[in-house]
Amino acid sequence: MNALDQLKQYTTVVADSGDFNLLEAYKPQDATTNPSLILKSVQKDEYRPLLEKTVKDLKGASIGDVIDQLLVNFGKEILKIVPGRVSTEVDARLSFNTPATVDKGRHLIELYEGQGIDRERILIKIASTWEGIRAAEILQRENINCNMTLLFSLPQAVACAEAKAKLISPFVGRIYDFYKKRAGADWDENRDGGANDPGVQSVREIYNYYKKFGYSTEVMGASFRTVSQIVELAGCDLLTISPDLLKQLQDSTQKIERKLDPQGAASLDIARVPVDEPTFRLAVNDDPMATEKLADGIRQFATDAGKLEKLIGELQQA
Repeated sequence: MNALDQLKQYTTVVADSGDFNLLEAYKPQDATTNPSLILKSVQKDEYRPLLEKTVKDLKGASIGDVIDQLLVNFGKEILKIVPGRVSTEVDARLSFNTPATVDKGRHLIELYEGQGIDRERILIKIASTWEGIRAAEILQRENINCNMTLLFSLPQAVACAEAKAKLISPFVGRIYDFYKKRAGADWDENRDGGANDPGVQSVREIYNYYKKFGYSTEVMGASFRTVSQIVELAGCDLLTISPDLLKQLQDSTQKIERKLDPQGAASLDIARVPVDEPTFRLAVNDDPMATEKLADGIRQFATDAGKLEKLIGELQQA
């Protein structure tokens, strides 16, 4: 049995890609997208017709409406392949605007339901800012499930769980990037990677906290750089993995053992983390990695959303 099939015994495997032509090979349960992945996909020849058709069908519409429909069109194609759910991201530029995030989440769900797709198959992806978490709290009460992204710290994770978010996506690789860059020449992959990888340790801490205190919010490790990071999180509720790493797992016969389990977490001595707004903001502020990576992630996604807008604008003028 290859490593990917072994992993699926312990963890729900999710494809981290907007390239739905690649999904069938790996048979993931769910799929996630973000503005960067969609931008990358629409620049490929095989997806150009989907982009052009969306622009043509919405002739005279605003660029924002075209982008929303494009995201939904990608999601619809992905859902023809995966049996589970697809995550569709709210514009990162709304990350500090609770009412606008709520409105966008509702609108995306309306578009999906207008295509005959049940809302249970959609996760609205929102940045794990305080404002984003409050938006998720409102949307969850309306049975609109949320995937909290750009999550780098336990305080963010606890606030998301208290808001009853359906799922969180702690970013393993970007945490790893931060500490590896900071260590510079002192970084030793053998010593600092594997089980000691700071991104792996962060997800393990979050997972154990959730299971210890009985939260229903699902934990989905995301943003992987290496197969080792994935292997060390076998047993996590879900793992969203890029096509390149899915292929490496599929081609490998490495033995995969369960590393995370609810029973083990239940016996741990873990202190409760307070989640009021001042405590949350101070805790994130006091974590240089979380502060930097949250801000950087929002900037990156906002930049790619802007590039997508420019591309659509050019097509509208053509």
